[in-house]
Amino acid sequence: MPANRIGFQQAGFTVGQLKIMQEVITLAVFVPFVVFYLDEPLKLDYLWAALCMVGAVYFIFRNA
Repeated sequence: MPANRIGFQQAGFTVGQLKIMQEVITLAVFVPFVVFYLDEPLKLDYLWAALCMVGAVYFIFRNA
């Protein structure tokens, strides 16, 4: 998990940036697991959620 003391103090990320990175990494691992291993169908909702996360990454890192 990137939201830790090392990422905050040594890498220079803000807490918000670390949290968004954590969520993106989690979804990047969880969605393929659900689709391929648990045989859930790929839904359009996953695309919308991914687009929202891309927007969150843009807005949280744009002043970095």
